[in-house]
Amino acid sequence: MFKKIILLFVAAIAVGLFFHFDLHHLLTLEGLKGSMEQFDQFKQASPLLVIGGFFLLYVFVTALSLPGAAILTLAAGALFGLFEGLLIASFASSIGATLAFLVSRYLLRDAIKKRFPERLKSIDKGVEKEGAFYLFTLRLVPVFPFFLINLLMGLTAIKTRTFYWVSQIGMLAGTFVYVNAGTQLAQIESLSGILSLNLILSFALLGFFPLIAKAILNQVKKRRVYQNYTKPKKFDRNMIVIGAGAGGLVTSYIAATVKAKVTLIEAGEMGGDCLNYGCVPSKAIIKSAKVAEQIRHGEDYGLENSVPQFSFKKVMARVHKVIADVAPHDSVERYTNLGVEVIKGYAKLVDPWTVEINLNQGGKQTLTARTIVIATGARPFVPPLPGIEETGYVTSDTLWSKFAELDEAPKKLVVLGGGPIGCELAQSFSRLGSQVTQIEMVDRIMIKEDLDVSTFAHQALTESGVTILTSHQALRCETRDNKKYIVVKHQEQEQQIEYDELICAVGRSARLEGYGLEELGIETNRTLQTNEYLATLYPNIYAAGDIVGPYQFTHVASHQAWYAAVNGLFGQFKKFKVDYRVIPWTTFIDPEVARVGINETEAKDKDIDYEVTRFEFAELDRAITDSATKGFIKVITPKGKDKILGVTVVSEHAGDLIAEFVLAMKHGLGLNKILGTIHSYPTWAEGNKYAAGEWKRNHAPQKVLNWLEKYHTWRRG
Repeated sequence: MFKKIILLFVAAIAVGLFFHFDLHHLLTLEGLKGSMEQFDQFKQASPLLVIGGFFLLYVFVTALSLPGAAILTLAAGALFGLFEGLLIASFASSIGATLAFLVSRYLLRDAIKKRFPERLKSIDKGVEKEGAFYLFTLRLVPVFPFFLINLLMGLTAIKTRTFYWVSQIGMLAGTFVYVNAGTQLAQIESLSGILSLNLILSFALLGFFPLIAKAILNQVKKRRVYQNYTKPKKFDRNMIVIGAGAGGLVTSYIAATVKAKVTLIEAGEMGGDCLNYGCVPSKAIIKSAKVAEQIRHGEDYGLENSVPQFSFKKVMARVHKVIADVAPHDSVERYTNLGVEVIKGYAKLVDPWTVEINLNQGGKQTLTARTIVIATGARPFVPPLPGIEETGYVTSDTLWSKFAELDEAPKKLVVLGGGPIGCELAQSFSRLGSQVTQIEMVDRIMIKEDLDVSTFAHQALTESGVTILTSHQALRCETRDNKKYIVVKHQEQEQQIEYDELICAVGRSARLEGYGLEELGIETNRTLQTNEYLATLYPNIYAAGDIVGPYQFTHVASHQAWYAAVNGLFGQFKKFKVDYRVIPWTTFIDPEVARVGINETEAKDKDIDYEVTRFEFAELDRAITDSATKGFIKVITPKGKDKILGVTVVSEHAGDLIAEFVLAMKHGLGLNKILGTIHSYPTWAEGNKYAAGEWKRNHAPQKVLNWLEKYHTWRRG
């Protein structure tokens, strides 16, 4: 900090001296023209001294962002001629600009980063990919203040050497024009004299140069990527989509809607994981388990506590009925009627435009398409524990079919994993009669949520009968005396836990193998690598859904599908960068946990100056009538502002309540707007308004209220 103060002090003195000695008068057109004769005499007497002095003056003015750089560029032409003046002005301006850039970075970047961490992070990400191009574009447009470019680029993460060489090249054209004008200084009466219509048009054309250069560069990249392949002269389809989960279904639906000829290829069940193994069956069993729990606690509703009487097999039959009832929404028949050709089989990319299909009914089919979208989803990850294959296990994919044959829930059930899937299944099966032990390697379940939310979830699961073992590392699985055990380590001590069934719920991994990606050289590293438009290495091959990340949610897959479809079909006209700014998600334990944006932990990690507004559902009339007062709304806002940075809702219907905050964040609406919106009474949604009211109450203008109190006292006489 002391060094920064010293630097500011020195800079201030230098600027003060500059104006004190009236040097700025020399950097006007009149001052320059009036001093030409004297400068010319100095040059004749000491050419190297004049050149060196001029060079240093130019660097000094540019480095301190002083007015007069344009005049100095003119002076370079007037004093030294076109080529010598261009050489001097070009290097002096680039060096001076780089010094201004470094001063800005040293003095301002840390403060700006602390104040606006998310915004600067987003800018840095863009600069990392396209920074040189953006800077080059700005340098070619002389009507944009160059000193401002220097200072603003200093706030970004662009490398100093990149800034220098791009500035050196980018400013060359503009410098040439000004130096050339300087050679005709005697005929110029004002700065506007050099900005003639022809000159302005020239600069405008210069501004298009980087766009033209980028288009040429893209064509070169395409040629390099496709150099080993022969592009078909005609295509069978406009688009081929591989995978009929949420990402693939929405992509093909959009393509068919805009009348493209699209083929959807799926080897397994239509609807993917969400319909058949994930969202739909899990929510069905969660509902049954919740009803069973409400029966046990009938007194909460003025009824008698009872032991729920049910057949576990019937519960599982209902789960499969729910899947069957939803299935027509994702069926082959529906999508065929929508205009999508559906082929059942395994797809493999032969080249960037050709897909070979091993048909389920036998035989092969080969199709070509201008655009291919990969939406193959993810599968449960099974940890490589010694003995796990021998003892057996189920995942969120396989438990529905295996457990459907059971007359009762597994008596002793181990759930490996403390994330959302593990928590949902652990609570549900415990409520349906299983003795559930949940094992989590880290020190708390639902680690991505705030500590108070994790603690709340831990208590909710414990009250449902789940035994939760955090900070326990699974070591191996064993079988002894026809009994199954999982061995875990806690505080260097081993512990054996007996189980009848083991559910692996430790995460999901993208389905990347068997689709020809490796043969085409498409980069895969846990997920399929794409650019901001969801294109892979090949500009005509896109990806969407769990195979891409960064969020493995059905609604995100659907969100990405729009970008994959539109960019794939119309990218030659306009491409859209996928928007991840406002992504909600819900964990469907009871009570639910829903979130959008950042939480308190992330705000601290990002060094955001934030505040928390909290509303307890114990204060909500509708929660009281439903005997469901456990939970809260927690809103993260910048200090003193009502802008919503993130919201966590813990309550019944949290997944529905979060939608209002998602809408507000998406469209830049603050808590004051929510507070000013009418909400029906008595509803759960009123909780959102009351949370906004808490923020307003905490920011009430106390001085104004004190004056109003005195005013009303005066009015009473």
